[in-house]
Amino acid sequence: MQIRLIRHATLQIRFAGKTLLVDPMLSPASTMTPVPGVPDARQNPVADLPVPVEQLLQPDAVLLTHRHRDHWDAAAAELLNKDIPVLCQPRDKAAIAEQGFRRLLPVRSSVEWAGIRIRRTGGRHGRGALGRSLGPVSGFVLEAEGEPTLYIAGDTVWCADVRKALERHQPHVAVLFAGAARFAEGSPVTMAERDIAEVCWAVPEMQVVVTHMEAWNHCRLTRQELRQYVRGHGLARQVAVPEDGETLEFRDTAEA
Repeated sequence: MQIRLIRHATLQIRFAGKTLLVDPMLSPASTMTPVPGVPDARQNPVADLPVPVEQLLQPDAVLLTHRHRDHWDAAAAELLNKDIPVLCQPRDKAAIAEQGFRRLLPVRSSVEWAGIRIRRTGGRHGRGALGRSLGPVSGFVLEAEGEPTLYIAGDTVWCADVRKALERHQPHVAVLFAGAARFAEGSPVTMAERDIAEVCWAVPEMQVVVTHMEAWNHCRLTRQELRQYVRGHGLARQVAVPEDGETLEFRDTAEA
């Protein structure tokens, strides 16, 4: 299995011989409005794509955790071939179909696609009323013969849903969307340092890849700050914090 961080939550994942494009946000830098009322007032995205967008447009499928614009933007809806399968949470099916996509595979609990079992998990996009207002979000667990089990948590903080997913699926690798994203008021709506540590402590043998950083103006946790935190808490060997464009490779633990 290969996980390539493109930018923010956008990933290219090579799994069981297929390439999945996760949460494509394909707009050039500084072409979308900023989240208002936060210290960083730059236009979004605040980082450009590390590769030409043309290299991202031929995946075998798209895997979409939810439709917030930093995970599924107008550029992705325009540029991607409308016959590419899109795996998504059921509530997003109609809106994606309205954008012209013809091969929609909503994941209610689980689906089998191209030899890959894809299971949907829950999450909390923040805490309290703010988290509820941001709407349902999903994570996904990917399983296939000869591959490590992969958990993509989605836009969530540490919560009972995440704990349940870890306990039930016992993933070998987890991708966490971090950045400690915050609005003008309220607590972070994506994982901050302590959330990431809780995931690590819950499954100490699991490898953790942290993304969703330094590309959207309300994400306040930097890679440098997170790397310092995981070193200080003895988690550096468990946690990878890739740069945009970086590829990580993981083997099936049965082969190790």
